[in-house]
Amino acid sequence: MHKIELSYALGRARAGAPGIRNSLIDLLQAVRAHGSIAGAAKALALSYRHVWGELKRWEAELGQPLIVWDKGQPARLTEFGEKLLWAERQAQARLAPQIEALHAGLERVFATAFDPQAHVLMLFASHDDALSALREHAAGARLHLDIRFCGSVDAIAALNEGRCAMAGFHTMPGSARGSLAQRTYQPLLRPGRHKLIAFARRTQGLMVATGNPLGLAGIADLARTRARFVNRALGTGTRLLLDEWLAQARLQPAEIRGYEREEPSHAAVAQAVASGAADAGLGIAAAAAARGLDFVPLAQEHYYLVCLKAALEQPPVQALLQVLRSDAWRAQLAGLAGYDAARCGEVLSLRQQLPWWDFKPRMR
Repeated sequence: MHKIELSYALGRARAGAPGIRNSLIDLLQAVRAHGSIAGAAKALALSYRHVWGELKRWEAELGQPLIVWDKGQPARLTEFGEKLLWAERQAQARLAPQIEALHAGLERVFATAFDPQAHVLMLFASHDDALSALREHAAGARLHLDIRFCGSVDAIAALNEGRCAMAGFHTMPGSARGSLAQRTYQPLLRPGRHKLIAFARRTQGLMVATGNPLGLAGIADLARTRARFVNRALGTGTRLLLDEWLAQARLQPAEIRGYEREEPSHAAVAQAVASGAADAGLGIAAAAAARGLDFVPLAQEHYYLVCLKAALEQPPVQALLQVLRSDAWRAQLAGLAGYDAARCGEVLSLRQQLPWWDFKPRMR
C-alpha cells in the first residue's frame, strides 16, 4: 500500500488550487485537460522532457500505466489514471472541512509570527463556500479567521461552551411555530445574550447532473423517481432543512433512496453527483456551479454569524464587521453563484430575525 506524505508551502496561493496538492494529480489533470504532453507541460510551465519523464517515473513507481501512449493520437488517461483522478477529487471534497481547519491553524501561527498585531478570530461554522472566500479576503485586512467547519448545531454549541468567539449557522426566514428549526435552535440562542450578524442570503436546492435527466423539481420528486440521493450529516443546517421539507411533504426518510448516505460538505455532495455515484443532493448553488452541475433552486435562506453580546465590542469582532461592511467584500460575495450580499455586516435583533420567543402559547 502506498503511503501519503503531507507538506505545505508559504507564499501566495494559486486561485482555484485545491487544499492539498499532489504533483502526480497535477500532471494527470493537465494531460486530461489538454490532450497532449506538450499541452500539459505548457499549462504547468514545465518542459516537455520533465513531464514525460515524471509520468514514466510514476508509472514505474505505481506499477500501472497512466497514459495511453499511442503514436500520433492525443494523449489520454488510462482507466487506472481516471480512477486515480476520481479518487483524489472525492477525497479532496470529503476532506475539505478538515483541510480548511488545518490550513487555518497553520495560517494563524504564521500570522502572529509575521504580524503580532494581527487580529485572530476563532469561528465554528456550518460549511459555506463564501466563508472560505472571506478567510482569504480578511487576511489582507490583518484579520485571521480560524474557521472550523462543523454542523450548525455543533457550531452554536461550541460558542456557548466558550470554544470559539463566533458561530455560523443558516435557517429559513419566517420559520413557523413548532417547526424543526425552532425546536433545534431556540434552546441554543437567547435574546439579550446573543447577537446576530447578517452574513448572506444564499440559495439552497437540488444539485443534479447536467440536463437534470430525472426531471427533478422538488423534494417529493426524490421519492417519486427513486433517485439516488446523498445527504448531509445529522446536526447540519442542510440536513435540518431537508427533514423540515420531508415533514411538510408528509414523507418519511425511508422513502428517500440514499437518505442514510452522508457527506461532510456541500463540495463532497456535489462531487458525488458529478462522479455519477448519486443522482441528486441538497446543497448550495456555488457548489453545483464549481463542478459543472445543474441546479434546481428551492429556497433562499439566511446565513447568520452569531456571537455573545459581550464580545461585540472586542477588536477582532469589530475588525470582522469592518471587513463585512466593505464595498470590496460585498462585491466579491455578490459575485458568488447563489449569494446575495444584502445587509452583510449588520448587527441584527435576535427577536426580529427569529421571532420564536414572541409566539403566543397555543390555546388548549
